[in-house]
Amino acid sequence: MARLLLIAAGGTGGHMFPAQALAEAMLAQGWRVKLSTDERGARYVGGFPKDVEIETVASATFARGGVAAKLIAPFRIAGGVLSALWALRRDRPAVVVGFGGYPTIPALAAATILRLPRMIHEQNGVLGRVNRIFARRVHRIACGTWPTQLPEGVDASHTGNPVRAAVLDRAGSPYIPPGDYPLSLLVIGGSQGARILSDVVPVALGALPEGLRGLLRVAHQARPEDRDRVEAAYAAAGIKAEVAPFFADVPRRLCEAQLVISRAGASSVADITVIGRPSILVPFAAAAGDHQSANAHGLAAADAAVLIPESRLDAATLSGHVAAILEHPDAAVKMAHAALAYGIPDATGRLAAMVESLAAKEAR
Repeated sequence: MARLLLIAAGGTGGHMFPAQALAEAMLAQGWRVKLSTDERGARYVGGFPKDVEIETVASATFARGGVAAKLIAPFRIAGGVLSALWALRRDRPAVVVGFGGYPTIPALAAATILRLPRMIHEQNGVLGRVNRIFARRVHRIACGTWPTQLPEGVDASHTGNPVRAAVLDRAGSPYIPPGDYPLSLLVIGGSQGARILSDVVPVALGALPEGLRGLLRVAHQARPEDRDRVEAAYAAAGIKAEVAPFFADVPRRLCEAQLVISRAGASSVADITVIGRPSILVPFAAAAGDHQSANAHGLAAADAAVLIPESRLDAATLSGHVAAILEHPDAAVKMAHAALAYGIPDATGRLAAMVESLAAKEAR
């Protein structure tokens, strides 16, 4: 029977997209793959290959909910661990890989108890809470952002952040610099951090010179409750804009974009760099450990992106940076090339090689 890889991932796109990329790669190498996640994570499984077996586990977080939810969390997690122990005994994985988030606790805890080969992948420049818990209890740590803040005495390997096949298929797509023709601008941000972009970006773009403003074709990801007012703001500014809570075709839109305005989530940064596009990054200030700032610093230092801290984001500042990029094609091209040079398109291959190496070491 084919070797089994158990992937455990939390309920956000930042955890699930790299997990999906690894699943695709390991299936192609003849492995069986299971995904362990919770009900939140199950929302993202539509993009996973149909051959991946999905297991929904009982999990909980101490970070959300009221007092009652926090009190019951340990019992839900313990129940998930017991279920995972039973599942791993019945169908023993060759390797268990955790991608972070509370839903990874049952699988990683069970793998630790059973002494199975196990590793974690951290997407951000700061270890998440769960990955910090397991950092000294796994055999390998792979990091998507470098450098990553690690506990003292813990070693890790820089693999980069895996991207989905739809992104990898467009790696290094030729960049069309801004000019006197319609210009595509993509605005993306996680659901938690999208509001400030909805508040500021339409006003900032509306303040651009009329000639430049008239060329814009904006695709803006906004929360459902903000959609109407964002559409109205663009209409009032005379800017053609498509506003939606979610874009299923972000890779295509990245390819077409002359500029991307985005939060600095690890997956977003990876997508932007693998395709190679100029960006303005606004790290989510409330992100745990300010990890989005850590994600953005390297790209900004490489002159591939403009980093604007959320505390300094206003319409005038953003408008000035947008104009500086779109009115200077040569600078935009340099940013696109720098982003591409910063990206790691073979991150999935590096991570898959770590899985294979860990499995081979255990077999010996």
